[in-house]
Amino acid sequence: MIERAGDAVIDLAERQPPLIVVVGAGGVGKTTLAAAMGVQSAAAGVDTLVMTFDPSLRLKDALGVDESARDAEVRVPGATGAGLWAGLLDARRTFDRLVERHAPDGEARARILGNRFYRNLAGSLAGILEYMAVERLWEAWESRRWQRIILDTPPTRQALDFLEAPERIVNFLDSGALRVALKPWFDEGGRLRAASRWGAMGRSFEAWLDQVVGLDLLRDMAEFFAAFAPLFAGFRSRALEVQALLRGPETLFVLVAGPGEERNADTLFFARRLREAGYRLGPIVVNRIHPPGDPEAPVEGEGRRLLAWLAERDARGVAALSGLLPVGQPLLSLPLRAAEPVDLASLAALGEAFRHRT
Repeated sequence: MIERAGDAVIDLAERQPPLIVVVGAGGVGKTTLAAAMGVQSAAAGVDTLVMTFDPSLRLKDALGVDESARDAEVRVPGATGAGLWAGLLDARRTFDRLVERHAPDGEARARILGNRFYRNLAGSLAGILEYMAVERLWEAWESRRWQRIILDTPPTRQALDFLEAPERIVNFLDSGALRVALKPWFDEGGRLRAASRWGAMGRSFEAWLDQVVGLDLLRDMAEFFAAFAPLFAGFRSRALEVQALLRGPETLFVLVAGPGEERNADTLFFARRLREAGYRLGPIVVNRIHPPGDPEAPVEGEGRRLLAWLAERDARGVAALSGLLPVGQPLLSLPLRAAEPVDLASLAALGEAFRHRT
């Protein structure tokens, strides 16, 4: 049901916008709605890729694809209309592919992939998921294989980390910290260059540092940054490109929220953050609204009264949110369904809501 019309539109039968980013809090149905939009977009004749950077990988179940979608985008079986594909982010595999594609030569590629720091830690370091998501999105966008990409993001905090990742990447690559990390700290014998000049005092300091931190780890880290040095310019360039893409006219954000007045503050906060950061915000979707009581429903007594109270609560929440939003901001409310969509037919039915201009 469309609650309020505005000047931004989302019409999945058209090829605009070519990139839709679905954001919102956890547990509000983002992944299901992203899948439903993908099914509807493909049914309307638009070649569509639905990608997820959500670590829970719920998209795999929603669209019925297997683990192969971690390695490459796979076609969703049974989808009607144009092609529908699904892609799942695996940060480590994406990192490996990135090295294999952009390393300047075979020796550099083997040097990076064989580095112990890279093998043991690089796939799980803070920020790696978000950075690899940036790389995977750019890879898909640059391929021009799809007329539309629908991106399902993790819950709010991680989604903000993803949106801020390109700027953090550029800042890091331009920082003094990286220049320090790239200095030749160890000599060819694996000794700290500075410590080797201090004689016995240097050896004592090196032994203490080895005990506290572990010189093997520091050597692996130094080797890691040195091996990656030829790739940093490409990292920076792609980060800037993704930053421009996410703020450009090709991209529309769909903010999904749960019902209830208590959730409105978080919804308004996220919407404001998106607008202030320069992202184009499309419809805000309040999902899983309890509908007004059905007099023929097989529910009696306290159950019927509870459903009526939930329906009134959700209606108040949507009305309050509508009154707090800026003029022209599209707002949709979607009813709670008796069963969560679990196949292409039920996803297509849910996606019907996005056939309208909002």
